Amino acid sequence: MITPTLLLLLSLITHSQGVITMNDLSKIKPTHLQRNAFVYIRQSSPSQVENNRESTARQYALVDRATQLGWAHDRVILIDEDLGLSGASLAGRSGFVRLISEVSLGHAGLVMGLEVSRLARNNADWYRLIELCGFTDTLIGDNDGLYHPGSFNDRLLLGLKGTMSEAELHVLRARLEGGIRNKAARGELRRGLPVGFVWGEHDGEVLFHPDEAVLGAIRAVFDRFREFGTARKVWLWFRSEGLRFPSQRPSEILWAAPHILSDSPNTRQSYLCRSLCLWQNKTGAIY
Repeated sequence: MITPTLLLLLSLITHSQGVITMNDLSKIKPTHLQRNAFVYIRQSSPSQVENNRESTARQYALVDRATQLGWAHDRVILIDEDLGLSGASLAGRSGFVRLISEVSLGHAGLVMGLEVSRLARNNADWYRLIELCGFTDTLIGDNDGLYHPGSFNDRLLLGLKGTMSEAELHVLRARLEGGIRNKAARGELRRGLPVGFVWGEHDGEVLFHPDEAVLGAIRAVFDRFREFGTARKVWLWFRSEGLRFPSQRPSEILWAAPHILSDSPNTRQSYLCRSLCLWQNKTGAIY
């Protein structure tokens, strides 16, 4: 939410020097043009990459924007390794790590993203980038204009943009979770069930799978577990008998050799057994 205080700060930033600072192209110096311009592209999920193609195309168009600002085409480097990854954290974002490294080494004259949220959705990563850009005299550009983190006004505006981006993520998550909770309270929420269960016709109704082969495979797991005492021995028995275990998909059942995730030979719980725990909870017995 944009508060009156925030609007006042934005007004002060915009008019403090009598011009709109973010559009001041005089910030671009020859020293910036001698270094590379890095265009960072990201979408938050694979589905967004597939469905929001217009947004992806706008981000790729930033390459032309950088050349229009004065960078030679061979000086514009595209970083798109993080397509399909969330910006809420640094985990798995090799492209952003690469960008930070290039800025730290002084190789970047400009960092461009369609908007602040493309670069980072949390203030820890965002302020880290701002600090490094200010220290190495690197400009930051987005769809609104150019900013120099060494300038107080630009730095303040960049900080506000980052805070609003992080807050937006929180608001979106709260809305989604609120909708899910309300749907669950009405008994209308349906998600993927463990293998061996299917949704019934009534709200909240969970039934055993109608395929006897599926039920027989699951019963065999618990029979052998009572006999052998460990999940690993059950797994070895399945392998020795050449048996397969069902895997639930939205519209079909797939059969494959079972696997165990733990390397400990004495473990009494594995993915094989954890995925079936609802059987005991549903009936009060093993099956």
